[in-house]
Amino acid sequence: MKKLTIVFWAALIILLFIVGFGFIAPETLESVTGSMQMTITNTLGWYYLLVVTGFVIVCLFFVVSPYGKIKLGKPDDKPDYNYLTWFAMLFSAGMGIGLVFWGAAEPISHYMISSPTAEPGTDEAILESLRFTFFHWGVHAWAIYAIVALILAYFKFRKDAPGLISGTLEPILGKYSTGTSGHIVDIIAVTATVIGVASTLGFGAVQINGGLDYLLAIGNNFWIQLAIIAVVTVLFMISAYTGLNKGIKILSNVNLILASLLFIFMLIVGPTLYTLNFFTNTLGTYLQTLPSMSFRISPLSAEDREWINGWTIFYWAWWIAWSPFVGSFIARVSKGRTLREFVLGVLLVPSIVGFMWFSVFGGSAIFLEGNGIATISELATEEVLFGVFAEFPLGTLMSIIAILLISTFFITSADSGTFILGMQTTNGSLTPPRVVKLTWGVMLSATASILLYSGGLQALQNALIIAALPFSVIMLLMTFSLIKALRQEEKKPRKRKRNLQS
Repeated sequence: MKKLTIVFWAALIILLFIVGFGFIAPETLESVTGSMQMTITNTLGWYYLLVVTGFVIVCLFFVVSPYGKIKLGKPDDKPDYNYLTWFAMLFSAGMGIGLVFWGAAEPISHYMISSPTAEPGTDEAILESLRFTFFHWGVHAWAIYAIVALILAYFKFRKDAPGLISGTLEPILGKYSTGTSGHIVDIIAVTATVIGVASTLGFGAVQINGGLDYLLAIGNNFWIQLAIIAVVTVLFMISAYTGLNKGIKILSNVNLILASLLFIFMLIVGPTLYTLNFFTNTLGTYLQTLPSMSFRISPLSAEDREWINGWTIFYWAWWIAWSPFVGSFIARVSKGRTLREFVLGVLLVPSIVGFMWFSVFGGSAIFLEGNGIATISELATEEVLFGVFAEFPLGTLMSIIAILLISTFFITSADSGTFILGMQTTNGSLTPPRVVKLTWGVMLSATASILLYSGGLQALQNALIIAALPFSVIMLLMTFSLIKALRQEEKKPRKRKRNLQS
């Protein structure tokens, strides 16, 4: 245990306080986090929109600039994983549970319950539903992950810095990056990671419960969700003990296979032509309106602003809170790729996969509702997907596959999370002690349980928005640090060239 740092103990104390507070006074925790969430979204929504769009612009800059040729590693380093495995890991760690949870639920909500710009239930609302879903799960989301991952990989593999968030700030903090300032940065990152991963695990437990209740009528409540979390905790701790290259790699490929089976099966038995037309049309409108959606804050409409706070700002906060975890994981598996290759891969491939996913499952839900076949929008959010399956051939089989997929996504996310948290709290060790991983595994499950206990899905959303705010500032500092380091690297060949000429 000599590898443990002050970051481990400080973050653990903070999280134990949150868990204890939530256990003793769940209603108070819900009230406090709800007030903080409302204050942040009402006063800083503009900030979230600007900063996330800024990350997209920075990523695009690396694609077109000469910096794109720089490797995330030494000049002769080769990628550790082939493209298929790399993409599978991106997909599994990035937003696997979220895609399954919101795949049908978000588009149907935008269509029938609360449309961003149109009257719910209209043809215009149908078109808007998928366009804004693409927006929430597209390049903006992956730009957040890409920024953190790219910066971590650059400093870790090219500059031999420790795999810590604080290690990326050396160009602007100097020696203070390894002192108190650096520790504070890492504590914030670890806390945001736990809350981000725990919240997503909470979503997964709720949907597994929703699917089992829909199929077996076992009930839908906190205690069943707690039992699900307990079972999956045991499974992901077993996976975590097998190590990164075994456990996570195997499960990532299993996730890809199950997701592909579910996607292809639904594409075939569902309204195929409707889905393909929907995907093509929405992709075009998404690209056309991306700039206006990126800055949409609706200052003159309280109703529109409430929708933006509840959806767009929530998603931007979710991705930011997840980014220390996902970014660290993506960085770990991306050694040897160039900046251009990395950004294009991380931004485009998962985004397109997500667009296709939402078109198939969200499009099917809208088709059923719009044609009067089933009233999908009246189902609980976690049961929407299973309600869609019930209207198609072999729906029960698809529901079972979906529950298995959510479970393996759950295990993969938690497995990856314990490794990343172990690394961040042992000074960047790529082989953190098993007891450290066990500790963080328990904390992830405990935090997810307490958030569900204190307020269900709303408590999860509140926690994400609160955790994201301080880390978004750190992300800005990381971006400036990377740009400074790249400029310094660019100057070295020029200086050598001038010295040779003289």
